[in-house]
Amino acid sequence: MVKINGERLDVGEMSVLDFLKKDGKNPQRVAVMINGEILPKDSYDRVINDGDEVDILGFVGGG
Repeated sequence: MVKINGERLDVGEMSVLDFLKKDGKNPQRVAVMINGEILPKDSYDRVINDGDEVDILGFVGGG
């Protein structure tokens, strides 16, 4: 199990990029933190491991 944005989920052997796509999020419009560290976009192929805490932050434009 992992915790993503405070929710416990079983994502198996899924990469960050695969999870974002499955969840309908555009990887270019979010920031991802894993275990308190910001993950660079070129590392989104990283597999989400059991016990990881993941935060996905979306950017909203407007004005």
